[in-house]
Amino acid sequence: MTAAVADAPAQPGPSADAAALRALLDARYGPAEAPAGLLLNDTIAGLLSHRSVRAFAHRPLPEGLVETLVAAAQSAPSSSNLQTFSVVAVENPATKARLAEIAGGQKHVVEAPLVLVWLADLARLEEVGRRGAQPTDALAFLETLFVAIIDAALAAQNALVALESLGLGGVYLGAFRNRPVEVAGLLGLPPNVLGVFGLAIGYPDPERPAEVKPRLSPRLVLHRERYDASLPQAALDHYEEAIKVFQKGQGLPEVGWTSAALSRVRGAEALSGRDRIRDALATLGFGLR
Repeated sequence: MTAAVADAPAQPGPSADAAALRALLDARYGPAEAPAGLLLNDTIAGLLSHRSVRAFAHRPLPEGLVETLVAAAQSAPSSSNLQTFSVVAVENPATKARLAEIAGGQKHVVEAPLVLVWLADLARLEEVGRRGAQPTDALAFLETLFVAIIDAALAAQNALVALESLGLGGVYLGAFRNRPVEVAGLLGLPPNVLGVFGLAIGYPDPERPAEVKPRLSPRLVLHRERYDASLPQAALDHYEEAIKVFQKGQGLPEVGWTSAALSRVRGAEALSGRDRIRDALATLGFGLR
């Protein structure tokens, strides 16, 4: 696929690339808020086509997949090249079942043939310093934990893009943070290592297809030069409509975005145990200076 612009002038009728881009953007934003003038190639089309896959086919994964995904992950940027992430590949059914329980009974954790648990890992640098009799006092600061969490997130997203390019699908599993101490015990994590999230991976089940979930209008996300706090109501209304169409298509309650999002931030009880994550981090050996 060559680079294209959504509304580029052409011979009679839109080009195939422009039409494909318009379809991708309509699915992602809804026709009312789909931006114009974007470029398109295979990589961008793949990103725009992302969907969270929670239904997996009973199909074996290709040999070398884990190694391929880790190589893609390690090719992500890393702050100061500290490389403060690690990943645990889980395929054992018993371990996946326990992870599913920790995550509140999410069946796709068991169904997926592979679960990658992405770690903020400060233990490796601590051990390197110990072996060289060098101080590692900065590991005890919150900033360094931020670096490790960001490293893990960037690495995992590289892996997700890579696996989708191979025809697989996946879904992130933030619920592992509900009970991070139990995740650490299950996976044998040493002090100063946190399971940030998981990624369930497999071939999508064609009998239970996932759809592209609409996102907020770029008008609500993109700011130029300075932050614009006006929050256009029309864009919010269009998004409510688009997300309800998605919810209906997926057989979900048509509650829209605002109600669902605000229910997740209404108070500590909505965090499913993650309101206690500071205590969990202390238990796992992290400094929070």
